[in-house]
Amino acid sequence: MYRLFSYLYPKNVREKYSSLLRYTDIKTDPLKFLGFAILFGFGISLAFSFLISGLFKYPIWIILIISFLTTQASIYFFLSLKVDARAKAVEEILPDALQLMASNLKAGLTTEKALLLAARPEFGPFKDELNKVGKEITMGKDITEVLLGMTKRIKSEVLEKTIMLIVSGINSGGELADLLEHTAKNLRLKHIIDQKVRSGVLMYVIFIFIAICFGAPILFGLSSYLVDVLFTQFSQLALVEIPSTVSMPFSISGIAIKQDFIIKYSIVSLISTSILGSFVLGLISKGRENAGVKFIPLFIILTVSLFFLVRFFMKITLGGLFGA
Repeated sequence: MYRLFSYLYPKNVREKYSSLLRYTDIKTDPLKFLGFAILFGFGISLAFSFLISGLFKYPIWIILIISFLTTQASIYFFLSLKVDARAKAVEEILPDALQLMASNLKAGLTTEKALLLAARPEFGPFKDELNKVGKEITMGKDITEVLLGMTKRIKSEVLEKTIMLIVSGINSGGELADLLEHTAKNLRLKHIIDQKVRSGVLMYVIFIFIAICFGAPILFGLSSYLVDVLFTQFSQLALVEIPSTVSMPFSISGIAIKQDFIIKYSIVSLISTSILGSFVLGLISKGRENAGVKFIPLFIILTVSLFFLVRFFMKITLGGLFGA
């Protein structure tokens, strides 16, 4: 049944999800997973739509569409983050693994033995890949083909370039042990450079974080409360009738903008800023936009909570003075 619902996705979307599931090493049928994602997302969205529609009187079909798209986006970003986490774990231990392989080769072990013995438990997901590669080489498969197959199961640009370098060295007849040692040394140097770059952009990250989580909600809170004060003052103002013979350069009328509109606009703006700001932080700090997805819930909770906290503080301190 799940496989039938999966065909509601376009073909390119099904292929994208299949690729993500392969990189996450989740042992499940991609079509069944997609079908379950549609049914689960629709069920959650339908329940949420009835709840929100009953509380705030919004059109249920609008809430249903937004909720369903949000659910699908959450599933996609969850898989993307899992893929990135797996790739990051491999990249961190890759120099140590290469160094261990080189030591095994220099000790006189064969290539497949060197790979199998380098599969240490502390290497995490890379341990399983090394075991798989060593077993495939033992079964008679070409070592270059087996190593290239590893890049199809782990989405890491660093790993892919490293494997290509090793394959190129093997094909050219180079000494594999020396090649692995030099590659491990270069990867450690690259890791040190990456850390220096991240420390250099730390000030930008802090500035963006303060602007999103503190600056924006405080300004929106103050400005929205100012609108409440003006609305209250104008609604209580007794306008004096001016004779028709007297011409005035301006006229005083009621405020056309409602208080609810200002609050809704502020919340929507804060949520949008939190989402876009999270992507910017991910791009600056990690070099990938989707790395900032994990900040979105935190930023939304902080900004919206601080917005209402500022309004509440202004009301209890200045409410008696302005009557708002």
